Amino acid sequence: MCITVKQMMQIEENGHQMGFLRKFMMENAGAGATKRIKEKYPMMILEEGILVFAGLGNNGGDGLVIARHLAGYGAGVTVFLLGEPDNIRSEECSWNWNLLEKMDLIKLLTGGNFGLLNNLDKFDLIVDGILGTGISGEIREPHASAITFINKSNAFKLAVDVPSGVDPDTGNKNLPHVKADMTVTFHRMKVGMPKAKDVCGEIFVEKIGIPPEAEIGVL
Repeated sequence: MCITVKQMMQIEENGHQMGFLRKFMMENAGAGATKRIKEKYPMMILEEGILVFAGLGNNGGDGLVIARHLAGYGAGVTVFLLGEPDNIRSEECSWNWNLLEKMDLIKLLTGGNFGLLNNLDKFDLIVDGILGTGISGEIREPHASAITFINKSNAFKLAVDVPSGVDPDTGNKNLPHVKADMTVTFHRMKVGMPKAKDVCGEIFVEKIGIPPEAEIGVL
């Protein structure tokens, strides 16, 4: 069964109210996406050139969790936060950013200066944790430049939840939008994703521990 973004938000809220906190959901989402990478492309875990683009919301938070798990496997990870830490919009994302600041193994970049990334060829895997299901209106900077950077790269591209720029409810593609090789979405497939398979790549659905009872009255 596919669900809308509104339904997913209500299911998450119900789960949170039951005591399964959003922090747990984010942790399981990031761990689940990392597991898919590890299962599908085990050698990619060992790469030195992994770049995670993280927005300031929960999609970015999922990306931060992925970065931490990849570093735990010994990968060389760079995280590019698309904005400043003080402007992070969710408690869960902020919590995970603060955790990364205590890790010497992960290189942290902030703001919108893409010159800091040097050249495209140094990355073997790029994680799109920019917008996810949080898309609203036109794609603005620095998100647009980050998406363009991703698409120009020859790296393997993983989208978190839904490729940034793709409307998860309709499948409509904004310009620009990420063209992913793999998308890991959470809990249930979003209704628009089957219409955007050409830019989602291989799609995996990961359960993130939300109790089934959280769906009562929603589905």
